[in-house]
Order: sequence, then C-alpha cells, then structure tokens
Amino acid sequence: MNTAPTDRSDVDEQRFRDALRGLPGRVWVISLGILVNQVGNFLPVFIVLYLTERGHSAGAAGLVLAASGVGKVLGNAVGGHLADRIGRRWTIVLSTMTTAGLTAIVPSLGPLPVIVAVVGLIGVTSQVYRPAAAAVLLDSVAATNQQRLAAFGVFRFAMNVGAALGGVIGGVLAGTSYVGLFLGNAAACLLFGVVVGVLLRDAPKPAARPGRDDAGTRADRAAATGYRQVLADRTLMRFLLMTVVAEFVYIQSTVGLPLHVSDVGLSAGDFGLLIGLNGLLVLVLELPITGAVARYRPEHVLAVGNLITGVGLALTGLTTGMVLLAATVLIWTLGEMMTSSLSQAYLGSLAPPHMVGRYQGLHGAAYTTGTGAGPLIGGAVYAIGPWALWILIGAAGLLSAQLSLPRRRAKSTGAEPGS
Repeated sequence: MNTAPTDRSDVDEQRFRDALRGLPGRVWVISLGILVNQVGNFLPVFIVLYLTERGHSAGAAGLVLAASGVGKVLGNAVGGHLADRIGRRWTIVLSTMTTAGLTAIVPSLGPLPVIVAVVGLIGVTSQVYRPAAAAVLLDSVAATNQQRLAAFGVFRFAMNVGAALGGVIGGVLAGTSYVGLFLGNAAACLLFGVVVGVLLRDAPKPAARPGRDDAGTRADRAAATGYRQVLADRTLMRFLLMTVVAEFVYIQSTVGLPLHVSDVGLSAGDFGLLIGLNGLLVLVLELPITGAVARYRPEHVLAVGNLITGVGLALTGLTTGMVLLAATVLIWTLGEMMTSSLSQAYLGSLAPPHMVGRYQGLHGAAYTTGTGAGPLIGGAVYAIGPWALWILIGAAGLLSAQLSLPRRRAKSTGAEPGS
C-alpha cells in the first residue's frame, strides 16, 4: 500500500480551483456588473484633461480632484451604512443611477464652482456601491478563506479587465468628443445598475430567534450596527491603519515612479511601458497567485505582500535603466497581487454578518484616504529630495507589514479579534 504523504500544495491548489468552479451565480453577476462599469469609468481618468482643454488652470483641476477625493471617502462610508440598512442590491442600483445622471450633465456645466460641486457629488455616488458589492461576495460564499478569496479573485479579475479595456476605449473617445466620453461613462453606470437590478437578489436574511418579535429584533440590530460600534473593534482599526499606509506606498507608483523616470532621462512612453507591464502581470498572474497564497495565514500573507511592495518601490530610487526599473515593477507588482484580493477577503472574516457593509465601507474610506493623500505627500516629499521619498516609502512598507500582523497582546493572551 502506498503511504506517501499527499502534496499539500496540490491539495490546496485543487481546493482553490474547486472554489472557483463552485462560485454561486451572484458572484458572477456582480463581477459582470463591475466589468461593465470599469469599461466605462472614464471621468476619473480624463477629467483633468477635459478641464484644461476648456481653459481651466492646473490649480482649478486640482481643486476638482480634491472635491472628488473627499467625496469618495464619504461615499464609502455612506455606502456601507446603506448596504446594511436597505440591502446590497438597492444600494448598488441607487449608486449607479445617480452617478449616471450626474456624469451625463458634466459636459453642460459652466462655472467652476458648479463643476467642483457636481464632480464632488459624483465622487460620493460613484463609491456608494463598493461596500455593497463586496458584501454581496461575502454573503454569497461559505465563510472559508478559499471561498472568499475565490470570490474576490474573480471580482478583481473582472475589474482589471474592465479597466484595461476602458483605458483604450476612453482614449479613442477623448480624441473624438468629451461629450461622448462622459455619456459613455453614464451609459456604463446605467448598465451596471440594470444588470444588478434585474439579475441580482439579496441573500436571504437569517431567521429571527424564537421568542423575539420582528420589531424587537430590528431595534436591537439597529442599536448594535452603528459606526460607533464598528469603530470599537481594535483589530479593525489596526487593519484600517494598515490599509491607509499600504495604499500610500502603492500609489507612489503614480507619483515617485514617473518623477524618477523623468529625472533619469527616460520618456513618458517609457513610463507607459512600465505601467503596462504592471497591468499585464496583474491580468495574467493575479488569480493564480491568489490561489497560491490561499493556504497561508492571511495576516502573514498581507505582511509579506506589503513588505514586498514597499521594498520594490523603494528600490526604484536606486535604478536608472529600463531593465532594472522593470525588475522593480515585477517586485512591487508581486506584492500587489498577493494582497489585493486577500485584503477584503480577510476583512470579511472580521465582520459580524449584520455589519459587513459598514466594515467594507470603512475599508473603502481608508483605501481612498491612502490613495488620495499619497500623491500630495509623495509629491511634497520628492520636492524636498528624491532620497527622502524612497526612504519614506521603505519605512512605510515596513510599517504596513508590521500593522498586518496580529497585536502581540492579542496573540499572547488568545484574545478574540476586536477585543
């Protein structure tokens, strides 16, 4: 009889493939919706070019971007609340329909204050769906690491494919008509809402406990699910701080990297090739890598991934030629692929079922805070001295890795997460 031990990695890989094959229809519906939405997500990419071509200054464009950034932070918080109160489906429909209407009127706006106000509102409404979409994935699968990672892996793959297609289509439309560009954006939002409204149904709610009337259950749950209760979770607060720091590090790929490329005498086309390499790697390898890390403890994967991202970006400052720069892109892209799907899947394990939306909403707020503050801080530090930014990135990478790990007290006392 053969007593050779089974190869654990083969077993885990098979389990992840089985999890992918066994994903319920709701995961594929929301992934189809996000693909459509990302294909038409033109406004955030082209709004600066649109404004400057209309004669507005770079400062005015920056003001519009700032309003949009603040709106995105608020939108995630609002979306988390709505996802838990009115349901995932109607939160997504509300978000997409309002975003479609507001985006369609952007070309007809005149005074700058009106543009700032409307784009700021679009920042809010365009993010409201995100916590609900993440909650749909978590509602749809079993509470296992493999299932959650499979769901978020497919969702991320659809998002990346949509973003890649959208960049090409947006460039063509921008060269023809900005009116067509923003109307296309509105149509994509509308179609996302239709897909969700028609095809998606909210997961059944847990039955009330015997002896409790519905009104009492609703009142107790409302009292327990406010953001004040969520913010009392120390494990969540540590995770959110990690998210802010990690996103600050990652967003330097759009700040420090292009500035360094220019300083070493390379062209904008060279920078485009480096970013294209990142996008290609993510499309081809992220899902397999997500499956490969599924068998490890999530906190450890997050720590290693964040460390790799920080090291890869910090090494940018020591390189000059395209070959070495491409090598650094390979490094920090590996870190990105290790953490992107895992981050939200791990967060799902922290959230009580009736607070999933709010947990994901705060994660979205932390994410947009990091990506919004990153360019401002990174640009200012680079102006002091490029070396200062690369040192800051390395230190922030170490900090995000350390924050990914459980608190020592919780580890040594066996305390539950959030205690």
